[in-house]
Amino acid sequence: MEYERHFFRRSNLLLIAYAVCLALFVCVLYDAQIVHGADYLSESATQVTTTQKVKTFRGSITDRNGKVLVSNRQIYTVTFDPKLVEDDPAIVPGENSTVHSESVAQAMLRLLRLLQEQGIAWEDGLPVSLNAPYSYTFPEATGTQRVRFQNFLRDRDWSLTEITADTKLPLMSGKLLKEFELSASSALSADQLMELMRKDFGIPESFTEQEARLTLGVLYELRLRTLERNAATVPYLLAEDVEVELISLLNDGRFSGAVVDSKAVRQYHTDYAAHILGRIGSIPDREAQAALNEPYNTAKEAGEDLSGYHYYQLNEQVGKDGVELAFESWLRGREGTRAITTDQNGKITSELYTIDPQPGGTVALTIDIDFQAKVEAALANGVEAARAGARNDEERERMKTIGGAAAVVSVKDSEILSLATYPSYSQRTYQEDYGTLSQDPAAPYTNRAVNGAYTPGSTFKPMTAAAALESGIIDPKTKINATGHWTYPGDPNSYANCWLYNSSGGRHGKINVSEALTVSCNYFFAEMGYQLGLDQLNEYAAAFGLGEYTGIEISERVGSRHENAPGEDQSPWAGFGQAQQLYTPLQLANYIAVLLRGGERLDAHLLRDVTSYDGGAVLYTHEPQVLSDLDLAEETVAAVKKGMGDLVTRGSLAGDFKDCIVSAGAKTGSAQVGDVVANGVFVCFAPFEEPEVAVAVVIEKGKAGAALASTAVDILNAYFSPGDVGVLLTPEGTLLP
Repeated sequence: MEYERHFFRRSNLLLIAYAVCLALFVCVLYDAQIVHGADYLSESATQVTTTQKVKTFRGSITDRNGKVLVSNRQIYTVTFDPKLVEDDPAIVPGENSTVHSESVAQAMLRLLRLLQEQGIAWEDGLPVSLNAPYSYTFPEATGTQRVRFQNFLRDRDWSLTEITADTKLPLMSGKLLKEFELSASSALSADQLMELMRKDFGIPESFTEQEARLTLGVLYELRLRTLERNAATVPYLLAEDVEVELISLLNDGRFSGAVVDSKAVRQYHTDYAAHILGRIGSIPDREAQAALNEPYNTAKEAGEDLSGYHYYQLNEQVGKDGVELAFESWLRGREGTRAITTDQNGKITSELYTIDPQPGGTVALTIDIDFQAKVEAALANGVEAARAGARNDEERERMKTIGGAAAVVSVKDSEILSLATYPSYSQRTYQEDYGTLSQDPAAPYTNRAVNGAYTPGSTFKPMTAAAALESGIIDPKTKINATGHWTYPGDPNSYANCWLYNSSGGRHGKINVSEALTVSCNYFFAEMGYQLGLDQLNEYAAAFGLGEYTGIEISERVGSRHENAPGEDQSPWAGFGQAQQLYTPLQLANYIAVLLRGGERLDAHLLRDVTSYDGGAVLYTHEPQVLSDLDLAEETVAAVKKGMGDLVTRGSLAGDFKDCIVSAGAKTGSAQVGDVVANGVFVCFAPFEEPEVAVAVVIEKGKAGAALASTAVDILNAYFSPGDVGVLLTPEGTLLP
């Protein structure tokens, strides 16, 4: 009995506890659903969690010694977003407008007036004059602006006319002909277009013609962006790098639709190496976007992990050229992702980073910016000296179009120590200078060092000499009687004369390969070219990297080796650097480095290493890549070096090199350009005993290559100057003696 009493007592206690818990649960439910139900419902309905991309910083670019060449700085921007314009309840819309469209126009005009007062300009690509009576401005518009205007007209179904600089008036579409009750083909005048646009964009009737045109210019740009990006609205960047005073005016004046934001832009710390550094810019169209996203899409289709890939959006800034483009993947960094929860008032209640943003890496180049500056100065002096040598007005006018280039590479591993082009420009003042420099007939934006291709002239002879020695046609002691007038066997009408024969009827007599290089004997190398034959000559040229991609990471021109037409044999002329062969200055410098290395062709490269943004980790270090290897005999290299060395010690360049502070070897070249003036081409290396650098210089219409010797000497002296010796080739982090 006692046991039963204890059992029932425990059971009752459990039932009581259960009842209490149930009562508490009911109370909580009552409080949540009845007492505070409306509050919780409102809160749950209005709390929104959104995922946002977190921008990151693009990596910096430095020279080999850690000097910053390109970094970032923060600027303020002003954009206009029609979605953010608050409707004015006082507006009574016109027949062809809405309250919102008129509110947008009013807000836009107010903002533009403020920008005008502050002296801030904005993009207006609408090819219509700014004042009435209106007229089209197609000749002044860029090609891109004309295409965009054409697309705009077609989207509105107002005209299908192809817009060019010569277009007078576009023709009306069938839709407009009906609207204007016209039966025959008719042109769409600029005044008619403005009336159509006023209706289409809901411009208030109270706007003057000037106010309407001012507003329509930006609304037109907004519409173009919706066409290009397939979005209902796209915020429009009106101004960037604005002063704090303007931001205060915008905030105090409550300018509807105006958004002040900040962004990082590239800051250039040097006026040199502009062609190497390159620029960044927006992705121009969906075709370019698709090309950038090809690696991402390929990996996605293959089912690979996409964490190491980036998907580009149309509004992103990317490298457009130079190392900004070449090393985009290193410099870009990785965007972060954060989840943001906001309440009914838009207040952020929680913020969680799901992926931390990762700034881009620091890219260290192989160039030394101080040496680069000296090379650019030496090249500029050389080109200007060539221009100053013009003998009459006609030649002076022609010389306005000339330029030059220089390339300096390391003999050890083909690191690019300098690439210079003249005329050049500064990335720091690119926007301000573009209008003027883009019209310069000397084409300063062309990177002549890697995209200019030139006939090598006699600078090709060291290659022919090495090919003849390696193929066994001659040895270093073989002598050929150079009579000055070489005749193609069996065809006396096909011949090549030596420069000495042309100038005085002279001859070089019996000479070996080294002597032939020193005196630059066309007879000797025409015979070598003939005996080698064009196919074998081209095989050696390719192995030296002539007419082949060098491996440089930025865009380059591959050049071309001569190809015989049917029944033709140009091998004798190709043997001394003529015929139809074109090579870049970088290829010429690198081929000399290949020869001095004994035939091992390495990739010419600009990238030294990549470190994390904080310098804490080395992400990549470039290792030279062997592209081919001729394995030249020591005797071959020695014979070619001797010929080039004798040229600067006891040959025709002895006077030019008397001020060179280091021993060297060189070869001149000149290539006739039509019937006018020859391009000057020059290659050299130093020191003679243990070569460190190979140099190529080209000056367009610079006459004989010997005229470039002073430029080359200036470059060598800049590299080997006391205090500079060893700086370029000393690894970072190494203590100097």
